Amino acid sequence: MGRKQLALVFIILDAVLVNCAYFGALFLRFDGAVPAEYTAAYLYIAPAATLLTLLAYYYAGLYRKMWQYASVKEIYDILQGVTAAGLLVVAVAYVFIYHQGAIHPLPRSIYPLAWLLNLIFTGGSRFCLRSFREFRRDSGASKKGRAATAPALRRRALIVGAGDAGAVVVRELRNHPSLALEPVGFIDDDPRKQGLYLLGLPVLGKREDIPRIVRKYDADEIIIAIPSAPGRVIREIVDICKKTGARLKTLPGVYELINGRVSVGQIREVQVEDLLGREPVQLNLDEIAAYLAGKVILVTGAGGSIGSELCRQIARFNPASLILLDNTENNLFEIDQELRERFPELDAPVQLADIRDEERIDHIFEKYRPQVIFHAAAYKHVPMMERFPEHAVSNNIYGTYTVASAAERYGAEIFILVSTDKAVRPTSVMGATKRAAELIIQHFEGESKARGGRTRYAAVRFGNVLGSRGSVIPIFKRQIARGGPVTVTHPDMVRYFMTIPEAVQLIIQAGALARGGEIFVLDMGEPVKIVDLARDLIRLSGLEPGEDIEIKFTGIRPGEKLREELFTDREKMSATRHSRIFIARNGESDEIGEIVASLIKKFGSGCSGDFNAEAFVMVDRLKSGRPK
Repeated sequence: MGRKQLALVFIILDAVLVNCAYFGALFLRFDGAVPAEYTAAYLYIAPAATLLTLLAYYYAGLYRKMWQYASVKEIYDILQGVTAAGLLVVAVAYVFIYHQGAIHPLPRSIYPLAWLLNLIFTGGSRFCLRSFREFRRDSGASKKGRAATAPALRRRALIVGAGDAGAVVVRELRNHPSLALEPVGFIDDDPRKQGLYLLGLPVLGKREDIPRIVRKYDADEIIIAIPSAPGRVIREIVDICKKTGARLKTLPGVYELINGRVSVGQIREVQVEDLLGREPVQLNLDEIAAYLAGKVILVTGAGGSIGSELCRQIARFNPASLILLDNTENNLFEIDQELRERFPELDAPVQLADIRDEERIDHIFEKYRPQVIFHAAAYKHVPMMERFPEHAVSNNIYGTYTVASAAERYGAEIFILVSTDKAVRPTSVMGATKRAAELIIQHFEGESKARGGRTRYAAVRFGNVLGSRGSVIPIFKRQIARGGPVTVTHPDMVRYFMTIPEAVQLIIQAGALARGGEIFVLDMGEPVKIVDLARDLIRLSGLEPGEDIEIKFTGIRPGEKLREELFTDREKMSATRHSRIFIARNGESDEIGEIVASLIKKFGSGCSGDFNAEAFVMVDRLKSGRPK
């Protein structure tokens, strides 16, 4: 049945039910013996009462609902519609009908009784439809599942988490019988839920009961349905579940579900990222949309791990144009193709360009006039930049200067530099050049304010990003696939980690907070030992570290530190209105500031012949910890 036909059926049904409600109210009021004058009185106002009720229901949206998915919100809408209809009928009856004296007024008690019956009839009709459809769907699904899958091939699933996510998982499994996965019950640590039922399935125990319950109910799979749980909790549950021999799956984290509803397609194997865990990122979408929607946005390094995810997420906020700039053809091609498929209406011109090419960058800014710039282009691999420091200096320092100066000349509104925790007390060339880039941004902010410019410059600093190109997880996975060994530089090496989507959401949010000159520091949670990460990944691969896969320590590489930091003791930290983002105020000496100013003066005057020597002075002094 089509949408219009179904709405017409409900209109006819409601026209009958509203009259049943008023006659029922009269029947209850007079214990079945309704005086003739009151029957005549209601028949006189019945057309008005019916029409007013249908109009109230229409404006309450009751004919535009998908009642097979009705929830508490729909109950409120029904309550609103029935109440509005009752008030309209009373107002019209007493203002336009009864005062004429043509009929005897109905008893006042009729109206609350009719309101109650209308609520029962209207709500009941809708939820009967939902119940009927669910019964028919479940019955059909059950028959289809039995026909498609032999009982011996159906697997039994235990759901960890008797909350909203767990309920969604059960509904999805029941709606997709072809998966041959039958939920048998829930695990939840909340003592108030023990022994209760959710969607007809019992809460069977707490996490420590999982091995016993898996044996008792012969469960083949365990699905962890607590996407907002901290990594510590997920790690403990995984350790318990690994002892059972059951296959382990999970829902993605909340930040991964931002683009759509949970579905069985998103239930996946547990990954090492799930064991890190953190509170879900809560974005202020209205604030973000206000500064991105309808704007011309430029992303440098658009084909990289961070840059490409920036493009994906910015595209959701309807920018006027999204310019993709990168100097690597393959990376640029891939993100261009992806955006064309996912956002066909998006204006996303691509620019194959090097950020050090001042003439080319100037041409791009003149043509597109970007209003918001996310500068993610950089050389990032520490050992590689130790071997080729001149490239780190040229790209990370001079390239940043080139794009930042163009932003000022062409009147951009916001410039956000993507920085790194390796810029804090740097011991590597890469870290020192990124710290220099932060200082250049702060210099431009000061100059912009002094000249009354409109551009606001800020930097965002965070740690390692899981899954990015060259990060430890892909390397570990390749080593495990080859049978080992998994190489770790040092047993005490620790790092801060984030996933790519989470880091990018916080970068975008920081752009909304920028007022100029800030270095935003993202809350990375607790640092993680690299060797623990390696062990977790080996176990998630179904193997045992030290037995099936060897872990080999290779020694710290040039430029590396055992522990990274997000800010120094000389930087003053302050909170922002976002609980996961802080501000680090500049802690460098005046001498470093003078070097930055001198370097920028050489850039600006075109005297670039000896800029490398000047830049290396800055790099060396930043690496020394405290300038002499």
